[in-house]
Amino acid sequence: MNSVAAGARELALPDPSFRAILRSGAPRFLREAFGPVAAFYVGWKLGGLVTGIILSSVAALALLWYERRHGRAGALALISAAFVVVQAIVGLIADSAVVYLAQPVLLSAIWGIANLVSAAIGRPLMGVFADAWYPFPPEIKASQAYRQIFGFESVVWGVYLLARSAVRMLVLGTSSIGFFVAIQFLTGIPITVALVLWSIWYAGRSFDRRLSVSREDGSESAASATP
Repeated sequence: MNSVAAGARELALPDPSFRAILRSGAPRFLREAFGPVAAFYVGWKLGGLVTGIILSSVAALALLWYERRHGRAGALALISAAFVVVQAIVGLIADSAVVYLAQPVLLSAIWGIANLVSAAIGRPLMGVFADAWYPFPPEIKASQAYRQIFGFESVVWGVYLLARSAVRMLVLGTSSIGFFVAIQFLTGIPITVALVLWSIWYAGRSFDRRLSVSREDGSESAASATP
């Protein structure tokens, strides 16, 4: 990632190495993805549904304010808060464990489709969430390389989310709740962590390769133009 690192230094950006991105991005990702969720469940246990919704909303807005203050989007926090609130309300109205557990399965499928569609139209979702890991400058976000790299990642994530949803829905409809919870874990955290690590590695390697090729082409063009 030497080429990318050099380019980052020229633009006064943070170190784009795998370790540096993981070290700086992981806490933000965990805060935004699980902060509102944790706040909701704490509030739900302490004071009921309304308390959980209020705490989750406050946590999401606080994270959004914090990220915006530091020049970042913070969109993942709002998505997390919206999901846990909707899931809780629908689950309580239906008064069914199956309905409650089916919601994240269906949402996962929707996200899978959204990832595939976003890649097809050239506005990859993984490029949006990449901001939670690294502060890409606007000119990079507008580049074709950015769309292609995160477009491929969006396809990979989309396929995974759809496959995961299909397996979970099948188990939920044919097996016990306990077995479903086990399958949910096995198809969730281990694979998600692996895909997150792969996404960081793949993006860094791809940007490095493209920057290296671009600089080589520029050197050749300059050499051929020299009399």
